[in-house]
Amino acid sequence: MTAETRAVVIGGGLAGMLASAVLARHVDRVTVVERDVYPDGPQLRKGVPQARHAHLLWSGGARAIESLLPGTLTALADAGAHRLHLPRDIVWYTPYGWQTRFPGSQFMITASRALLDWVVREKALANPKVEVLQQTDATGLTGSAERVTGVRVRDKDGQESELTADFVVETGGRPSQTPKWLAALGLPEVEEDVVDTGIAYATRIYAAPAGTPATFPMVNVAADPATGRPGQNGALVPIEDGRWLVTLAGTRGGEPPTDDDSFIDFARGLRHPVIADLLERAEPLGPVQGSRSTVNRRRYYERLETWPAGLLVMGDALAGFNPVYGHGMSGAALGARALDTELTRNGLADGTADAARRAVAEAIDGPWLLATTQDICYPGTRNHAKDPRIAPREQDAQAFADLLGTAALYDPVVSAAAMQVTALAAPLSSLESPHLVAALRKAGQHTELDGPPFTEAERAVLEGDSAPALTGA
Repeated sequence: MTAETRAVVIGGGLAGMLASAVLARHVDRVTVVERDVYPDGPQLRKGVPQARHAHLLWSGGARAIESLLPGTLTALADAGAHRLHLPRDIVWYTPYGWQTRFPGSQFMITASRALLDWVVREKALANPKVEVLQQTDATGLTGSAERVTGVRVRDKDGQESELTADFVVETGGRPSQTPKWLAALGLPEVEEDVVDTGIAYATRIYAAPAGTPATFPMVNVAADPATGRPGQNGALVPIEDGRWLVTLAGTRGGEPPTDDDSFIDFARGLRHPVIADLLERAEPLGPVQGSRSTVNRRRYYERLETWPAGLLVMGDALAGFNPVYGHGMSGAALGARALDTELTRNGLADGTADAARRAVAEAIDGPWLLATTQDICYPGTRNHAKDPRIAPREQDAQAFADLLGTAALYDPVVSAAAMQVTALAAPLSSLESPHLVAALRKAGQHTELDGPPFTEAERAVLEGDSAPALTGA
């Protein structure tokens, strides 16, 4: 009789659920070690402190999740999540101006983070191969520098034990202890890059005004790094149950207030006051919530010359992003899909973990560069990255970026190419394709939009021609 194969996943958040779904395809039993207690429904939990703020699931990540957990996108839609096509369903004030609302093949899923987590968790845990040890902490790895053989754990009563495993995936988030655990096994220090804008978030949930169309767009006012001032952003995101989740953000020296009375004032001080104008007509459903868990941090496990068989690090434990770009969840999904590819190719062979750590690192490299090369443009950013790519753009590169950003506003071909990269559906290198270069050469004079490109029905909400604001949740 063949011995039962087992895997352990450290951390039961979104990355951990995706990892467990992948592993359940390739082993007999998956045990998830989770320090929290899961809520019964789409509710906030202690282990996801950033969950109150805006979360975007880009189409690149959404398609990856759907490939691993079929039916997830339908379940999200049935629960009230919105599917917004890019850029048709966004009123977007970019650093270069107002974006024309072209139709497009890329999209984003918007919902509360609690709902996103709950739907993915329900899908993953429906597999009988997956079990969860709640209120349990992982305290270390067992094995050696050559092979990890399991995980040491401690339950809520302080009882310690060991879980043996053929494969261990660590998805413990930003507080990950893997560097310390690897050192205890005799491996060298892991290289780490940090880019810290000091950005802070303030979020409040509103009931959309009565009469607001169900298809009301996301409204985004982006900062312009070229001004040399702290970056201040705002996003009004439609979520389930007829609500708007509004997140305001500011880099070091331009942080948003976290008191209720000043929230709309800060929104009015953005590059355009449209979000503040909309909020004047909406009903707040709770207080302002703040957060500062926003540092970009990447650990380069793929650079270690040796790597223990049977171990992989994923999600925020590998690379945590400034949440303003919405790349964390999608990056985790792309990493999980890369793991599935390697397990499908080689099973639990000794070289699988080594191949997977490199494939996952490659999957998150694009999102990492998109976030960090933008963040270093803001004053006060603390750049502790050794990666030479994370540096101010040379003049030619900046000129190309400016040309691309401007042309995307009014040229549908350029816009589609830019949306593919933003949605993590195409690599950064696609912006150098002959097809796009040809489109940029043809881009000529255009008429700039002089204000938010709302439809007539959407503008009625802005101008107060709809019914009074809803009250209650």
